[in-house]
Amino acid sequence: MMQWIKVLDNLPENDGMIQIKLYGKKISIAYNQNTYYAFASTCPHAGADLSRGWCKEGYIICPVHRYGYCLKTGKGKAGQGDYLRTYPLKIEAHGVFIQIKKPWWMIW
Repeated sequence: MMQWIKVLDNLPENDGMIQIKLYGKKISIAYNQNTYYAFASTCPHAGADLSRGWCKEGYIICPVHRYGYCLKTGKGKAGQGDYLRTYPLKIEAHGVFIQIKKPWWMIW
């Protein structure tokens, strides 16, 4: 069951990233070109921590091997053949929310 979960009260307005943990998953939130994005913090190529990476021209860049993933879609750059899990994110007056599927073991 997909649901919106409040993860923060507010976000800083500067280029950069923060990392949160939600349902055992590490998720990075990046601010780039006046937009916020949420995505899995682990690089699918090498397992690096993407919250230590940087944003460049609409991509999150892995700090280890410099692989790039589209912030909007998660698709790897040409020739990579992989993708990054992204999460819908919304900002409201009372907080920042990420849409995520609640794990089966938490439904009961």
